[in-house]
Amino acid sequence: MYLVILDVDGTLVDSQNLIVAAQRQAFAACGLEPPTRQRSLSIVGLSLAEAFTALVGPAGPIEQLAEGYKAAFATLRADPACVEPLFPEVEAVIGRLARREDVLLGIATGKSRRGVAHILDRHDWHSVFATVQTADDAPSKPDPGMILQAMADTGIGPDATFMVGDTSFDMAMARAAGVRPIGVSWGYHPVAALQEAGAERIIDRFGALEGLLSPTAEAA
Repeated sequence: MYLVILDVDGTLVDSQNLIVAAQRQAFAACGLEPPTRQRSLSIVGLSLAEAFTALVGPAGPIEQLAEGYKAAFATLRADPACVEPLFPEVEAVIGRLARREDVLLGIATGKSRRGVAHILDRHDWHSVFATVQTADDAPSKPDPGMILQAMADTGIGPDATFMVGDTSFDMAMARAAGVRPIGVSWGYHPVAALQEAGAERIIDRFGALEGLLSPTAEAA
């Protein structure tokens, strides 16, 4: 039995436009110059307090930025013109993996539980994931807490657990938990950063994940 833990932003859904827009609104509300788009996306995956600390330093208005971001994100997401599309192949592959008797799926994300619930509602995924870990449940990535809790929830050990994500925080979290880090090339951190953080493999399309979940792949 495999446990496949998936990041959300940058791995399953392309939320970059909403993230950048919400950050800009939060910074403007605090009278601060917003970060560049590249800098904005570099902290995706961290919990909000850690993300804004990385952007403005520990002496900055962390709480105000976090609250402003949450309010802006909720408003933007309510606009039908603003969407968080799934990346190519995600819907079909998630469906196939969910039907496999030898695979359990999980989520580990810097999103809030409310944010994850929105994604699960939209794609009818509530019955798909055996464990869902969010920023409300555990310390921020790269702390291994989310993965350790996911393994405890499912009873699957580190040798059969994969962490699939698009950031160096995901790879470092996987290494800290002793599970297998799989990077994706289409997200918000460059491939070189994923490799430096310890990615075991990098996949260039979501469908390639299925090929890793087989005895043949284990032997290779």
